[in-house]
Amino acid sequence: MTAFNDESGAGEALRRTLGVNRRRFLSTCTAAATAAIAAPVLGASPALAQDRSRGHGHGGDVLVPAARRGIILYTVRDAVGRDPLSTDLPSGFREVFKQLSRYGYRQVEFAGYGQHANAPGGANLESVEGARLLRSWLDDHGLRAQGNHGFIPGSWPLTTPDLDTFKKHLEIANILGMDHMGTGGDPTGSAYRADWDVAADKWNALGAIARREGIKLYTHNHDAAYGFLLDGGPLDAEGRPTRSSGIRKLEYFLQVTDPKAVWLEMDIFWAHVARYKFHTYTAHDGSVREKVFDPAGLVACHNKRYPLFHAKDGVVNTTNGMGYDMVPFGTGVIDYTTFFSRVGDRNYHNPMVEQDNAPSATDPGQSLRHAKTGYDNLAALRRRHGR
Repeated sequence: MTAFNDESGAGEALRRTLGVNRRRFLSTCTAAATAAIAAPVLGASPALAQDRSRGHGHGGDVLVPAARRGIILYTVRDAVGRDPLSTDLPSGFREVFKQLSRYGYRQVEFAGYGQHANAPGGANLESVEGARLLRSWLDDHGLRAQGNHGFIPGSWPLTTPDLDTFKKHLEIANILGMDHMGTGGDPTGSAYRADWDVAADKWNALGAIARREGIKLYTHNHDAAYGFLLDGGPLDAEGRPTRSSGIRKLEYFLQVTDPKAVWLEMDIFWAHVARYKFHTYTAHDGSVREKVFDPAGLVACHNKRYPLFHAKDGVVNTTNGMGYDMVPFGTGVIDYTTFFSRVGDRNYHNPMVEQDNAPSATDPGQSLRHAKTGYDNLAALRRRHGR
């Protein structure tokens, strides 16, 4: 694979190395959407600070309206989980909500309902009573819960205990006021179409249950789910296909799941890792073909299927196998100005700032500082003139 250039030439290097495939890559995409895919997704880090004086976060050139600016609490998990008796820093859900609200956030996505036992409410708020307490704190600080990376049954067909637990989580989601409930894992870790068919059956069933409760059920991607599906060619010793038609796993999942029952949350960082890693496949006839992934193009083709995003940034690194190192949102090279401009529907999508490595073992205040950096840079995103 061609190496990335240094950061000063990152935009051109990325366009050369990861140039967008101009062919229509999904049969459901219109010609207009295909034309949009030709635009590059990545470039130099957007200059954010100079735009902060334009507008007040509600209209005009603003790409992410104030009410849509969110964060997944996994980013500040150390603050949620630390002992409030041992520090003056914000600790536990209530104090973290207060701090995030001060920064300007208006939405949060949960990553479970646990905190330190000494925080108000105790260690485990995964209950109806705990959800009511959490909701009161959210309301106190002008925050809205917009999702949770929580329980998805492991069984299929569903066992009664799994179904009961799933329904309990739907009840919690409704108490918290969520429109969406999901998981941090892929529907399956397999590369084979038969396994994705099973996963689709399961998610269609779970999504239908959630829909009856007024909740949109979503799955969250990592890079592997945007790799190529194995769906043809010679079979291996276990009778499994060894080659691909060129469709990606989650592209196929979108085709075989009910758009009224199953939704997705794109982690934009991991989607760009997939763009770096998975750009060639072996076709059914044995030829090696190139097909570069366009994250914004996929969303544009299925816009209403992606109500949530993880807004996570990275800097170029060609030595770690991923193409990027994770950094605070707005300080990397992923061009979020172009991404959000291309996907549009700014009053529908809910971007959640995320940084997996924000907590620090030696700097207990780091994750909240990085959360503020993420908010400031998300709020500063503006349309470029002439677009």
